[in-house]
Amino acid sequence: MGSEYINVIGAGLAGCEAAWQAARQGVKVRLFEMKPHKKTPAHHSDTYAELVCSNSLKSDALENAAGLLKHELRALGSLIMTCADETKVPAGAALAVDRHEFSKAVTERIVSNPLIEIINEEVTSLSNDEITIVATGPLTSEKLAEEISALVGGESLFFFDAAAPIVRLESIDMSIAFKASRYNKGGADYINCPMNKEEYEAFYEALVNAETVQLKDFEDDRVFEGCMPIETMAKRGKDTLRFGPLKPVGLPDPRTGKEYYAVVQLRQDDMAATLYNMVGFQTHLKWSEQKRVFTMIPGLQHAEFERYGVMHRNTFINSPTLLDKVYRMKKRPNLFFAGQITGVEGYIESASSGFVAGVNAARQFKGLQDLDFPGNTVIGSLARYISSPGHTKFQPMNASFGILDPLEQRIRNKKEKYRAMAARSLKKIESIRESLLS
Repeated sequence: MGSEYINVIGAGLAGCEAAWQAARQGVKVRLFEMKPHKKTPAHHSDTYAELVCSNSLKSDALENAAGLLKHELRALGSLIMTCADETKVPAGAALAVDRHEFSKAVTERIVSNPLIEIINEEVTSLSNDEITIVATGPLTSEKLAEEISALVGGESLFFFDAAAPIVRLESIDMSIAFKASRYNKGGADYINCPMNKEEYEAFYEALVNAETVQLKDFEDDRVFEGCMPIETMAKRGKDTLRFGPLKPVGLPDPRTGKEYYAVVQLRQDDMAATLYNMVGFQTHLKWSEQKRVFTMIPGLQHAEFERYGVMHRNTFINSPTLLDKVYRMKKRPNLFFAGQITGVEGYIESASSGFVAGVNAARQFKGLQDLDFPGNTVIGSLARYISSPGHTKFQPMNASFGILDPLEQRIRNKKEKYRAMAARSLKKIESIRESLLS
């Protein structure tokens, strides 16, 4: 071996997980991160594993694929899941975290690991000889993006992603808004801003006619369905929001029992419960327009915004033609990719890819066989999805039961089927855990 190290480029969720797992295998890691010297437009802090969009990591329930993925990673000793569990905030059946405390917890563990060397500089070229994991995320810096594009033969794609505004709790009118979780699942963890029909229709008209930030350098504005800007969703139809993020079902006012025409939900964003994220309100409206339109929402008429919503470009490679099932480049076996640049979509999905890449890069470094994550696990099904040729139009993928191996025995009840798939998965994960420890 020509080097004593594995290189990991990028200290986001995938890069930190990859570096941590390689170090757990006893391999030295050089982790390259260009912050704090240089940041992308979506980054604000100097810490690692920064959550640039929502602070929600989605469902934690076993009968939900996103929840099962979390359980798989917990069982295997995931750094990201450990830190998420330590910094969680109330969010009903979902797992949400204090974004600053979470990032701080990841950073402290990475920095204190004796096998991980931090190099704070921008990487603009890739080594031909050393095992390297590229985990630079969807906002890869321009020079490295050009290097990757040349390497993959121009087989890179993009879509636009958006983040929701964050509101200060003290500015929310709680004489109008109320605390509750949908169908009383969990505690009363969400702040709910109710609308009658007249209020909703006035808000809707203002939203669909509001001025957006002009996109640059591209002829269209492709968006990922899971992070669609609220104004784009609204333009699909007058009631689209009422069947989506503003759905009033299961949210009667606990003070009166009254049910509303539409309800805007806000989710706790920090452990001190001083900041709240507007659920589903990813947007690329101009900041002045966000202030004008969003303060039309009852309860938010005096809202003070800690952060306005932003929109940014996400880039991902055409992984099915380029990568194998451990996120390794088929034509260049010393190069791995991890995170959203591979086409997995979501925080924990990114960590999952970093886990697989980190473990297998370390095993390759040590001359061991790949550790296979089969398709009956969420971790393995995501790896298979991004590495399987035949996609007519490759698009980012969240954790989904639809991409797992089907059960041998058909179960009609959906919840029972998902529980059976979860039990099968966790049994397999236990054997993989034993392989990692041996």
